[in-house]
Amino acid sequence: MARIVPDNWQHLEAVGAAARERETLALLERGLPAGYTVYHGVHWTRLSEGFSVFGEVDFVIVSPAGRVMIVEQKTGFLRETPAGLVKAHLQTERNVAVTLARTVEGLHRRFTAAFGAGTYWLEELLYCPDHVVRNPAIAGVNPARIVDAARKSQLVAIVLEALPADEARLPCAAKIHHFLADELSLAPDASALVGAAGTLVTRLAGGLAAWARRLEFAPFRLRVIGTAGSGKTQLAVQVMKDAVARGQRTLYVCFNRPLADHIAKVAPEGAKVANYHQLCDWVARDGGHLPDFEGRNVFDELERRFAQAPIDARWQFDAVIVDEGQDFQQAWVTALERLLAPGAAWWWLEDPLQNLYVREPVALPGWTVLRESTNYRSPRDILAFLREAAGPAAPAIAELAAGSPFDGSEVALSTWDERAGAGAAESSAEPAAGVSAGLSFESPVAAATKRAITQALALGFRKQDIVVLSFRGREHSQLTALDHLGPHRLRSFTGQYDLFGNPQYREGDVLLDSVYRFKGQSAPCVILTEVDFEAFDERAARKLFVGATRATMKLIVVASQRAAGMLGETARA
Repeated sequence: MARIVPDNWQHLEAVGAAARERETLALLERGLPAGYTVYHGVHWTRLSEGFSVFGEVDFVIVSPAGRVMIVEQKTGFLRETPAGLVKAHLQTERNVAVTLARTVEGLHRRFTAAFGAGTYWLEELLYCPDHVVRNPAIAGVNPARIVDAARKSQLVAIVLEALPADEARLPCAAKIHHFLADELSLAPDASALVGAAGTLVTRLAGGLAAWARRLEFAPFRLRVIGTAGSGKTQLAVQVMKDAVARGQRTLYVCFNRPLADHIAKVAPEGAKVANYHQLCDWVARDGGHLPDFEGRNVFDELERRFAQAPIDARWQFDAVIVDEGQDFQQAWVTALERLLAPGAAWWWLEDPLQNLYVREPVALPGWTVLRESTNYRSPRDILAFLREAAGPAAPAIAELAAGSPFDGSEVALSTWDERAGAGAAESSAEPAAGVSAGLSFESPVAAATKRAITQALALGFRKQDIVVLSFRGREHSQLTALDHLGPHRLRSFTGQYDLFGNPQYREGDVLLDSVYRFKGQSAPCVILTEVDFEAFDERAARKLFVGATRATMKLIVVASQRAAGMLGETARA
């Protein structure tokens, strides 16, 4: 049985294409005899410079003699063209042979620098278990080194033929293993199994939570201005844990109800978690007022009652954390200040780039300010896409640093034709289940979004890993009225609340929400749809930024043709 490095791969949950890579790892472990080592998820640049979880080489197999084979695995459908074998992603294609050649060339350079020219043997192999290569002569890869669907049962045998166990041991054999092990030791959580990505990103983004909590001054008033993915949520949770452990009364307040519901699941027992209007509701009910959530201006009335309600010790806290502070109004600061117990610590977390309501920043005179501009959550190529797309419309995006070790996630851009009209039916579209009476057929944007969901599923993402976000917002989205997109059931907010102010959701498998409501949260695969604008101004750039930075692994943008044209050729697929 072969040795697998890293060796914890059986216990990690794989999503995306990594589920297929895990199958290959199991096959190689069982099929290759002792003495062979399989390195998976090997990345050739250091953590501080970033590396690719999605691209580069998938496996490195080392024989007992020290001969090396790199294996590039391409799952799904491929297309044979006169220029060679290509992998299609929505609207663009990538030449498999060119990608593999670049990988081989890069590894040759690294090995030559480490061991010297001519001291090692490097083989290559293309593994495409879902595709039969009909014309190997034009594939662009040595036919003897292509294992397609017709030959996948021979994978192990072909590897053993290329890497014989009984040949003389190369002088650099030990150095080969030291080299590969050293590369892996730089980021032990990163592997081809991208289900482990959350662990590594959480660890990296934890820096803000670690050192911000070491600050001491009185009175404690700290305004943290941090970009998306910088670790603000981790900081908020750790602050709550610290306060609860000290026996202090703790309150977390944010703007969005979905974020409050999410934080409530991870907050320590004993901490109060609410969005601002929830908090207003609690105080109003405590004073004997029962809000009518079916009435008009109910939230304005709640704000007024909270601001005027008498506050006693029962509603005062030793630690108060405000999240999404960029969405708060100045009057709310005064209302919240009354909830501070003597000597209380007050934390204010915000991100100006997520100010979608274009509100003036609240004034917090005398507060200490801490800034963090590194995004650890979003793959590096998503940040690169945003920088190029935003341009002069939002120059602040260009100043952000990419702290994620992940790259090559392949931002995908798909379009629909806005000239077809909001309710027009495509000639080839089938009737969509659950469509409201005004839409008997799928609109072009709905059909394009459905294709994007299918694309995400084809990449191996589970339905619970996919979130569809409307760029237009819930009130103006064509998708709000839908409970299905083709065969995909949508889980979405109905717009209704129960008697206690809890939002009501449709049952479904794929979450449908808006960029406004999903701020502060994230998902492995985000489909940002209904992206359309007449001019790409700062507000449009901010909305694009918010939606795109919700993705931790994969971003698919579904845009109108005019919007895609303004974004430019920045999306890689």
